[in-house]
Amino acid sequence: MLDISVIVPLLNEEESLPELMEWIDVVMEKSSFSYEVIFVDDGSKDKSWEVIENLSNKYSTVKGEKFRRNYGKSAALSVGFDRAEGNVVITMDADLQDSPEEIPELYRMITADGYDLVSGWKKKRHDPIGKRLPSKFFNGVTRRISGISLNDFNCGLKAYKKDVVKNIEVYGEMHRYIPVISKWAGFDKIGEKVVAHQARKYGSSKFGLERLVNGFLDLMSITFVGKFGKRPMHFFGALGTLFIVIGFCILLFLSIEKLFYNTGGIATRPLFYFGILTLIVGTQLFVTGFLAELITRNSPERNDYKIEKSIGETA
Repeated sequence: MLDISVIVPLLNEEESLPELMEWIDVVMEKSSFSYEVIFVDDGSKDKSWEVIENLSNKYSTVKGEKFRRNYGKSAALSVGFDRAEGNVVITMDADLQDSPEEIPELYRMITADGYDLVSGWKKKRHDPIGKRLPSKFFNGVTRRISGISLNDFNCGLKAYKKDVVKNIEVYGEMHRYIPVISKWAGFDKIGEKVVAHQARKYGSSKFGLERLVNGFLDLMSITFVGKFGKRPMHFFGALGTLFIVIGFCILLFLSIEKLFYNTGGIATRPLFYFGILTLIVGTQLFVTGFLAELITRNSPERNDYKIEKSIGETA
């Protein structure tokens, strides 16, 4: 059984890979870890895969996966998680901004301190302000919604117990919210470690406006699925009922005014149309919740629960 699996997702990082692998090997040999490094090439257009093949000839610990096209970091991590065999799984970026020197302490926090997941915190960053400000915003929002006290959810340098990566699903752009996904899966002992952040040495950042928008949408998605994925009626039904009650009260108020105070025609008043609209929206939300509940109850994953331990024989 290997001590550590290091997963390195990458896109067009041919220049940094030899230096990164040499650095990882030095750290691992110094600490006498048994390990593997899994490079996942996310559809690079440069010579990254050729470099990985050469590294595998030089280092017996190197493994690799190459996508036919670019699928995104979440897909690369998912494939790496499936292949990882180490008791502790470390993820890090390929651009040399994450330091392998952090690996021994991350390993100790998982194995000795008992954390399920430890996330790096790049307290002092070397990124441009256009990347730092959105990162602070999303970290603050995610912290508030999830209740997880992390300063840097999106740090690529993280450590996991093997059980964690084998029991979570990462897709879309959800790699930003792996601590949240892990918490929903029952792995809630989550720690943080201040880590060094190196200035980018080669290539250019992959951060852009598209990732900013996708990050926000995925945050909303993971929050909803985590809380209401198995009970959608609790969300849509409650919201629909609220709208129906509001609409009914508005129309009742207008009807009472018409019958007892002879206020004139109610069909010409904007409040009447608002009441009708609210009733319609409420009914649609309620029906949506009902249909979602039917789909959920007939899903093959409806009783898919993560079991940590069992005693005795199971049927």
